[in-house]
Order: sequence, then C-alpha cells, then structure tokens
Amino acid sequence: MKKICLLGATGSVGSSTIEVVRSYPDLFKIEAFSFYENETKGRKLIELLKPKAVAVKSKELAVRLKLDYPAVQFTYGIEGLSELVVRDKVETVVTAVMGSIGLLPTLAAIKAGKDIALANKETLVMAGDLVMQEAAKNNVRIFPLDSEHSAIFQCLQGENSSAISQLLITASGGSFRDYSRADLRDVSVSDALNHPNWSMGKKITVDSASMMNKGLEVIEAKWLFDMDYDKIKVLLHRESIVHSMVQFVDGTIKAQLGASDMREPIQYALGFPTRMPVKKPVFFDLATIGQLRFEEMDFERFPLLQLAFDVGRIGGTAPTVMNAANEVAVNAFIEGKVSFLEIEKLVCKAVNREKEVQKPDLTILLEVDKETREKVMSWI
Repeated sequence: MKKICLLGATGSVGSSTIEVVRSYPDLFKIEAFSFYENETKGRKLIELLKPKAVAVKSKELAVRLKLDYPAVQFTYGIEGLSELVVRDKVETVVTAVMGSIGLLPTLAAIKAGKDIALANKETLVMAGDLVMQEAAKNNVRIFPLDSEHSAIFQCLQGENSSAISQLLITASGGSFRDYSRADLRDVSVSDALNHPNWSMGKKITVDSASMMNKGLEVIEAKWLFDMDYDKIKVLLHRESIVHSMVQFVDGTIKAQLGASDMREPIQYALGFPTRMPVKKPVFFDLATIGQLRFEEMDFERFPLLQLAFDVGRIGGTAPTVMNAANEVAVNAFIEGKVSFLEIEKLVCKAVNREKEVQKPDLTILLEVDKETREKVMSWI
C-alpha cells in the first residue's frame, strides 16, 4: 500500500485526490494531510481519513484541533508542511497547495527522497532549475497532475526525447476568450470566475481568464520535460477534450483525450505505470462531442502569455518576480481593489523594474519573492 502525504486537502485537486484514494483503499492510504483554515471541512477529513498527522495554518488552530483529536500529530505554518512531507512512512507527496507556499515543502520532500505528484505550478516557475537538480540528485520522480502536463507525460511514454519536435499545450481560453480588449475594461470578479469548462479555485480561474495560468504551465513544461521554449506552443482548444499533444520529428502527433475530470491524471500519477478504472467516470463520447477545434493563440489579446514566454527565456529571478506580482495582483482583483486589466499592468511593471539575477540560490529566490510582493502591494 502506497502511503501518501496530501498538501492542500480541502482544495479541488485535494478533493479529487481523496476520491481516488478512497476508490482504491487497498492500494493507497493518506498518511498525513494539510489544510489551511477551513476548519469545518478539515475536521470532517480528519474523521474520514484518520491520518497520523495534519498541518494547518496557525498554532491556535493546531492547539484547538489537538484537544479533539489527541491521537493525531498537528503542526502548522510552512515549517509544519515541511515536517509533514518527510515522515518516514510517506512515499509520495501530492503538492496541491496554491501559490509559492508549495516550494519549500516540495523541496524538503525531494531531499527526503519522496516522489512528488505535482499540481503546484509555482514550485517549478519559481525554482525549476533547483527543484529538478534536487530531484535528479535524490533519484526522485516528479509526476505532473495538471491535465496538460499529465497528457504530455502520457504521450511521451515509450518515446525517445530526442525525437520530439514540439509540445502542444492546449488552452480553453478561460472566461473571457471571446472578449475583445475593450470588453475587458469593466468585467467583474464574478464574470472572471465563470469558467466555461472547469470548476476550479478562484485564483487559478482568474489566471485562466488572463492566460497567466497557461503561461505558468509553459514554464513548468520547460522544466518537467527539459524542453526549449521554442519547442513549446500553446493552442486555443475550446472543448478542453484534447488535454495536450506531442509532435515528433516525423510529423506524427500524439494526443491525450479525455473528460474534464481531474481524477484521471491524479490516478495515473499515483498508480503509475498501471492504469486503473476511474470509479463512476464522467460521461465521455467522441460521437456526442462531434468536433474538436484548434486555433492559434493571440498574444496581443493575451499579453501575459507572451510575458511568460519572455521571462522564461530570460530565466534567473524573472519568473519568480512575475509569479509573485501576479499572485498579489490577482488577490487584489478578487478583493475588488483593482480592475481585471490592472492585473496585467502590475505584473508587467514589476517585471520591467526588476534587474534579474541569473542562477540564484534558494535564499535569493525567496528574498526576491518577498520584495516583489511588498513592492506590488505598495502600488495597490
């Protein structure tokens, strides 16, 4: 039985992971998990999963929970997440937390020799070089949980990496895919959160609307698959049926298709290389779908996607700056402090004012992340 540590148990990816684990109780067990501050849902999961350890947001919450669940070890904060992932019995860490908070515990898990099932884009965006070096050094496998990266990973099984011509990452286009630039001036938070194809958290849904989410995926793909940015392309695919594709030097294209169901890539990662049936699968029939459409991405319409390619090529601390600025700006938009288009302005301003440092160590990356957040908050 594979023992799992799940970071971010109350989010959408966390919930799907729990479904997969409960579908195969003879194969998987959640040894430990974290949640932030949703105490009601957290308590239900403690009673349902009976973990050995749990990490939460604060010491106060940890103390309160300990009174009711004395058999469970409680930790808190980023330090608590790092304590959780290195537990002896844990074999695989599912990193499903949102934002830069995922970096340090993921690195701690890698250094402890734990395999990673990664849904936290920011880990590789901020420190892709460092993370992949540590993974190689410690003989750790990183399995992608994003549907796009899982699709590429699946398409590459049995293939020689030298035969790859390009990676084709698909994008739904988000909530505003049919809006002009002028239409975006007065959009609301509720408009942005109305994704046509997926049900996700607020931050990732807003990122999908601005196409920053796809930009983060481009940078992540560079590190996961050791691919030059010139060999990564994004295609608009409204149906979200083809999750991504790989084109090879002979012109052949392999695509991974499936329902919009996060359990599929999660189950593939946890059970690799064995494929297992998804319990109560989402209905999926190509004859019913009828057609699949692909369109070129408009980088003028989605400037943050172009920015992600640009900072990825620059490297160093530039992706860290972009990510930190975007997290602050998106949060400000959700709180009603800035408009949707101001997200772009804030992120571009932060990147343009930063003098990037090449080959930064972890200390520098964390300092740049902190300074960028403070700077962008002062502009708001």
